[in-house]
Amino acid sequence: MDYFYGPGRNHLFVPGPVNIPEPVIRAMNRNNEDYRSPAVPAMTKTLLEDVKKIFKTTTGTPFMIPTTGTGAWESALTNTLSPGDRIVSFLIGQFSLLWIDQQQRLNFNVDVVESEWGQGANLDVLASKLAADWAHTIKAVCIVHNETATGVTNNLVAVRKLLDDYGHPALFLVDGVSSICALDFRMDEWGIDVALTGSQKALSMPTGMGIVCASPKAMEASKMAKSVRVFFDWKDYLKFYNMGTFWPYTPSIQLLYGLRAALDLIFEEGLENVIARHRRLGKATRLAVEAWGLKNCTQKEEWYSDTVTAVVVPPYIDSSEIVRRGWQRYNLSLGLGLNKVAGKVFRIGHLGNLNELQLLGCLSGVEMILKDVGYPVKLGSGVAAAAAYLQNNIPLIASRI
Repeated sequence: MDYFYGPGRNHLFVPGPVNIPEPVIRAMNRNNEDYRSPAVPAMTKTLLEDVKKIFKTTTGTPFMIPTTGTGAWESALTNTLSPGDRIVSFLIGQFSLLWIDQQQRLNFNVDVVESEWGQGANLDVLASKLAADWAHTIKAVCIVHNETATGVTNNLVAVRKLLDDYGHPALFLVDGVSSICALDFRMDEWGIDVALTGSQKALSMPTGMGIVCASPKAMEASKMAKSVRVFFDWKDYLKFYNMGTFWPYTPSIQLLYGLRAALDLIFEEGLENVIARHRRLGKATRLAVEAWGLKNCTQKEEWYSDTVTAVVVPPYIDSSEIVRRGWQRYNLSLGLGLNKVAGKVFRIGHLGNLNELQLLGCLSGVEMILKDVGYPVKLGSGVAAAAAYLQNNIPLIASRI
């Protein structure tokens, strides 16, 4: 029973946590097990191999940590860097801000490159810093691939090109929390040294598992890093990997079975098909926003996100009221505007195990909410624009052909 009951299903369209598919829920509906029995290590071994596929790496070392994305951030930083190390980090929204705050509190020397919220990372500034850093004092470049607060996706290929062009050895650390398993992400090809994601985003699981993947270069750096770490120490994991038991502490048995089911669903659909589906959902949402006469918070098409759209409302409307009305009247959950864009935008999440008809239901709900709060939307306008695009672009379901 819901704490505040509403008939039917809650329409969950925040950009994480997301809808959990029924096969994952059923897989997790099980008793505890002894994680030292032969069964759990055997399953863990296959999971570690399979999570490498979603990062698109054959050389990376994965760690499945019972934590959130915030813990995965800390794991990435403390295992590869030492206090006082200089980091270049991009501030483009709330989640990049929080990661920078963590970097500073961990006593790294953070060189913040700030952009207006709604813009991507300023790579011209990065180029200038790399060019001037002949002594290689910059030890890492940290970037959020997909800034969930503003719906901005950064160009990781361009970051890697700059590092290569200047022959700079800095580690390349990427927050892929709301991108991995939904947007194109190629850890090996793009030379990413540490990438991380969270179970509650595109994997469509409950919160509670942070997955980190480290390149051979990052693994070498971890041998010299002097940051204090205990719970997140990769060395502890590697010790138990070598023993064949895999876990330095008790994992969530239920989340492991949930991850197995989630990965099976992704592989059955095909990872490239999953990415293409998110591309369709993102495009359809943006067409709806345009039909409503509203603006995308993301200022350039090159930065558009296919997992979340932040919609700017007119000054006479408080976007928080849109989110409140959606939950109170329509059992629809939308994302709030955060920090600098609080009250100015609402966010439509379109990631995870989600199909086109579910999205159209969300868009119809948003139209009714906009009408409720006094915005002169034509009912059906956004839904029609999205549906016209989707009807021409949805492929047949592969397993049903």
